[in-house]
Amino acid sequence: MLCSEQLLRLELFQKLNSDRLEWVCDRATEIELAQGEVLVKEGDPRRGFFILTSGSMGITRFSEGVQMPIGQHQAPSFFGEIQIMTDDPVPVTLRSVTDCIAYEITAEDFLELVHECRDFERTVFKTVQNRVKGLQSFIQNREKMAALGTLAAGLAHELNNPAAAVVRSLKDITPAMLELQRMNLVYGQRNVEEEHTAKWLKVRDDGYDFIINHRSDPLTMMDREDAILNWLEDYGVKEAWKLAEPIAAGNVEPQLLDELMERWRDDTTELRDMGLRWLALSFEVMTMIQSGLRGAERVSQIVQSMRSYSHLDRGAKQQVDVHQGLEDTIQLLSHKLKQGVEIKRVYDHSLPKILAFGSELNQVWTNLIVNSIDAMEEKGNLKIVTVNKGDRIAVKVIDSGSGIPTEIQSRIFEPFFTTKSVGKGSGLGLDNVRRIVENRHRGSIALESQPGRTCFTIYLPVNICAT
Repeated sequence: MLCSEQLLRLELFQKLNSDRLEWVCDRATEIELAQGEVLVKEGDPRRGFFILTSGSMGITRFSEGVQMPIGQHQAPSFFGEIQIMTDDPVPVTLRSVTDCIAYEITAEDFLELVHECRDFERTVFKTVQNRVKGLQSFIQNREKMAALGTLAAGLAHELNNPAAAVVRSLKDITPAMLELQRMNLVYGQRNVEEEHTAKWLKVRDDGYDFIINHRSDPLTMMDREDAILNWLEDYGVKEAWKLAEPIAAGNVEPQLLDELMERWRDDTTELRDMGLRWLALSFEVMTMIQSGLRGAERVSQIVQSMRSYSHLDRGAKQQVDVHQGLEDTIQLLSHKLKQGVEIKRVYDHSLPKILAFGSELNQVWTNLIVNSIDAMEEKGNLKIVTVNKGDRIAVKVIDSGSGIPTEIQSRIFEPFFTTKSVGKGSGLGLDNVRRIVENRHRGSIALESQPGRTCFTIYLPVNICAT
């Protein structure tokens, strides 16, 4: 049975007189827990107020599919006061690390003590404040790490294709270049007049120019490729289908091939069709180079977006181009958007740069866009609007998702409040948005939501920024 001496080991109960201590002891229910037993589980309805007199209790929270340890309660200690005061579900799981003895008093009895004794109430609220700060700090760090993980996964996905294109191009270019050198040596041994050689070089150079600076219409390209394939087969080229596509890519027409190949039709050596293979291989090499360049440019673009997104090369507070921040964020989240989200931008091009914490604003855009994608289940319409309002700007993020029920709209910016299932959301994403916009930038947030349309509007001052 609980006794006054055990209670007095805690500062909280030193605020009560002896009669009240006895009153608490009489109402306390003893709970014995073997090592590994769960006292309360995350998401459970709130229970009473607990006093741990013996043992150690582990605190965990479900995140990213695993139970993440947050801390421990070592006897003597107390807990459960936050859920009683907020009437919210239990935000963590409590599991005994060792054999434990705890006592529970009802929520009603605990609230009676809080309302009756001012010193007791003050100590409880100080404890609540410290615990919420600690839990919030931990989960915010987890949220940032999770966001980093999401971005890293997205970057890996986005970088893979262009990087693979660069590797593939470089790998294939080497044998192609060696074969072109061999062909040049064979051709050079025939001492062909310069005028004929110049014709081949001109066709090659014109083809290079076309590959680099023009983009063929797909239907036109298919027709040209079919015509060249027919010509090559009539000429008697083995595996003509391998040459048709690269020659067509160089904008070569069959009539031109007639002129170039007229003198080689009766040749009994490999020179009979080597010019055709030389031309096709030359165009293939140029196409490989262009593919590799595009891949390298894409990698550079993604890295630049990440650099700009995180503002690694600048101070914390700077003149920020909001459109650039939005585009960097969209770029880094493109792996999520391309699954079925159609994005529409309605940008006000008179929007001025604003004095802001650029990296933090990008966290705002990331949270809002990711929430919109989740609300639409990765399929729907996402609209981003910017408006110049003189001394301030407005950024609207609008999605076609299921909407936020009216009865909870006033709570969505509260710390730890989430509409997602246990382990899917920490309830701090929109709290971070609120703190960054309101506390750091002296801005404001507005929400309009109904089924099929949810709009978050962020208002930011142009020239005023909190320190």
